[in-house]
Amino acid sequence: MGERFFARVPRLLALTRGDPSGIGQEIALKAWSALHAEEAAPAFFMIADPDDLSGLARRLGLAVPVEAAEPRQAAALFRHALPVVTLRRRAEGLPGQPSAADAAGTIESIEMAARLVQAGQADAIVTNPIAKDVLKSAGFAHPGHTEFLGELARQIFGRKARPVMLLWSPQLAVVPATIHVPLAEVPRLLSFDLLVETGSIVANELRDRFGIAAPRLVFCGLNPHAGEGGYMGREEIEIVAPAVAELRRRGIEAQGPFPADTLFNARARAGYDVAIGMYHDQVLIPIKTLAFDRAVNVTLGLPFVRTSPDHGTAFDIAGKGRADASSLIAALRLAARLAPAQAALGATA
Repeated sequence: MGERFFARVPRLLALTRGDPSGIGQEIALKAWSALHAEEAAPAFFMIADPDDLSGLARRLGLAVPVEAAEPRQAAALFRHALPVVTLRRRAEGLPGQPSAADAAGTIESIEMAARLVQAGQADAIVTNPIAKDVLKSAGFAHPGHTEFLGELARQIFGRKARPVMLLWSPQLAVVPATIHVPLAEVPRLLSFDLLVETGSIVANELRDRFGIAAPRLVFCGLNPHAGEGGYMGREEIEIVAPAVAELRRRGIEAQGPFPADTLFNARARAGYDVAIGMYHDQVLIPIKTLAFDRAVNVTLGLPFVRTSPDHGTAFDIAGKGRADASSLIAALRLAARLAPAQAALGATA
């Protein structure tokens, strides 16, 4: 899935704060530095505290002017300063030292972004990394961003959603069928219905959002050697293969299950548009190995566009000026390129 699938249309994006003790605010400053003078670059505003951002820019020696703004002012302001829609809660934690006191502000930033998109004041959401353990210590009930955004689709947009995690890069695109669950629970959670629903959502959105007329899906097996004909497990025979057959019956080009250890070399990748794995690390390890600085997390199955960098909070380097903004920049660019298709889908819904 390369650049040819996307229209280059400038869009206004809402960027969330993420955990303020991580690298999210630093990479936001660096992303603005990289993009603000580029004529066709997407404009974005950040939902955060402008004083926090200004102070961080000074400490890191980044020449980034920061201005509090309303969303309607952001597009015009972006070429001259980083617009910040003010979050009520200032950060309590220090760089590299997260605080549960910041959980409410992190959640509020995500919710505000969703409400602004629903109100037509932003075209898409880009989320900075969160620390799930920090949020859970403050009572956050969701396994991660992906599941929380599905709940916001119901609460704010009034739409039932089944969010699907897609990790996209020019080299490889992958989807884990199960996401933020313990590995020991994966065999119990896998089902014919889960794989058929996941494959259908992926195929539909690759067609409608990414512009791929006939998406090619491949499925990994769960077990080594894709079960070796049942010798190493029967999930491939009893669950995966029937789901692939059903997708093909519905007109979707699906193949598998294949052994995961042979599915990600260059020759294999040329034969499909997305690989669907049975669990998180099975497909995230290959894409983060191939495209760590360029991969983007995209949530499919939502009534809005959401992208994110493919990395975490990186508390170990927070506040040291070493964070690489490449994945965030890729997430901003991809969100802007998916937004027109989402707007068209919304208009016909």
